[in-house]
Amino acid sequence: MKIFLTGATGYIGSAVRSALIAGGHSVTALVRAGSAGRLAGAGLDVRIGDMRDAALVRDLAAASDAVIHTASPGDASSAAAEAEFADAVLAGRPEVFIRTGGVWVHGAGAAITEETPIAAPALVAWREEIDTRVLAAPGIRSVLIEPGIVYGHGAGIARQVVSAPQVDGGLRLIGDGSQHWTTVHVDDLAALYVLALEKGDDGSVFLGVSGENPTVRELGEAASRRLGLGGRVVPEESSETVARLGDFGAALLLDQQASGAKARQVLGWVPGRASLLSEIAGGGYDLG
Repeated sequence: MKIFLTGATGYIGSAVRSALIAGGHSVTALVRAGSAGRLAGAGLDVRIGDMRDAALVRDLAAASDAVIHTASPGDASSAAAEAEFADAVLAGRPEVFIRTGGVWVHGAGAAITEETPIAAPALVAWREEIDTRVLAAPGIRSVLIEPGIVYGHGAGIARQVVSAPQVDGGLRLIGDGSQHWTTVHVDDLAALYVLALEKGDDGSVFLGVSGENPTVRELGEAASRRLGLGGRVVPEESSETVARLGDFGAALLLDQQASGAKARQVLGWVPGRASLLSEIAGGGYDLG
């Protein structure tokens, strides 16, 4: 298939890009001028531009079989930028539109599924309207993937744990550390995007989570041992976490567990990379 991909130089998007090309798909990547050089020799068509250029996005979507959207400004402009991008894609009417959401929209829960009601923290509360509209768009096979905490290759949110300040001979936690995080390796997640592209039904939602749900304390203790601190960690008051990290901190405090069973059952997805806890314990997140 001919795929229009955003975020091709980003953390998730670069893994998706590689998985698509390995699967025999043709990829056109929309990137900003400063990032184009990073895709030299990557085996794809590079278009210079911005995701908020509605005419360009519409034309690229119209010329493609599918759009896979993994990019986002990641700041206060995200809601408007994502809405404008979705509108432009829908106007281009590709056969398939795969959006990237996130498990945080479901709020705290010990057994989160795709059917768990939305209870989004402020950081991602804007997602619901766009996700709902895209999934209901007529004539387009729309699929939403909701990743958990993405890790792998020493990158991602997990670095918030391993690079935390050392306090009183221990590693400072995010909150008291009792909260669970749903997790997924970036390469396993990329495989899920390809399966959703090839097999996902119209209007379907898939949690991108491996079923591994470590606590932040477990992750912090593993990182502490790697740093020679003997596994010692220092809890932080939730209010202090929010004061330090704002709405992002509030999202990191969510206590979430999920199995990701639907993607396994419906798409045949088999996440098999090492767990985040194993990656940290094995040195995959050692600070260079």
